[in-house]
Amino acid sequence: MTDFTHFSASVLRPVLDRLGRTGQFLWSGFAGLAAFSLLAAVWQYGHEQWGPFILPSPRATLTATWAILSDAAAWSLIAQTVGRALQGFLLSAFSGAFLGMVAGHSPATIRLARPLITILIGVPPIAWIVLALIWFGAGDGTVIATVVVTALPIIFAGTAEGILSRDRKLDDMARVFGANAWRRVTSLRLRQLTAHLFPALTLALGMSFKVAVMAELLANVGGIGGELSAARSYLDITQALAWVMIAVIALLIFEYGVIHPIRSEFERWRRAEIPWGVKR
Repeated sequence: MTDFTHFSASVLRPVLDRLGRTGQFLWSGFAGLAAFSLLAAVWQYGHEQWGPFILPSPRATLTATWAILSDAAAWSLIAQTVGRALQGFLLSAFSGAFLGMVAGHSPATIRLARPLITILIGVPPIAWIVLALIWFGAGDGTVIATVVVTALPIIFAGTAEGILSRDRKLDDMARVFGANAWRRVTSLRLRQLTAHLFPALTLALGMSFKVAVMAELLANVGGIGGELSAARSYLDITQALAWVMIAVIALLIFEYGVIHPIRSEFERWRRAEIPWGVKR
């Protein structure tokens, strides 16, 4: 009996806990489905009001999207855009988080950085695209550089704010109980940081995909942006919306398939007293 109790505590409990959190994450997806249904209803209403030339129906757009995804050549174009967006996002995430953590521990540094961050965020992405075209020419470098310069300030600001707003009294308490510096960083500072870092990462990921498509369209370097440029030339609204839908689907896959699961692992402590993610 003792062996079974030990086995259930060491093996079954973590497995059941993981299954419970997975079910909780999937259950929360019903709210997203409701939002998509509402969007589809508004979309259909707009189609009926303005006609297919202005706004094709959701069904026609889905049919065009399926036709594109059925073409093997389209997958290489999608991979180009996703690869460029993720390269820029990852560069921004690692460099922005590192610089933000360094600046967050130095009040003088953060005071100097805030005006620069405001300037970088205030510059329109299309201006960075023009400058990147001049500096790097039409190629992957233009798209990636534009994504980095657009997403990095967002991640930097979120990380620095997370470090600045941490509860220093928790550090003192952990030190009194004998926690070493590494334990305090991993158990306290990083967990407090996630409250600001992950929203910044989510916003930066969305900006990365939007800016990547915009840069591809203006620089004419293929990818989803290149196909949007072709659809614009032919005034094919259905084809344009289908490519937009593909870009949004790719964004949702990485946001809800990567960012949110990692965030839920870091923020398990927030749900300790919340049954099935619903506040009492």
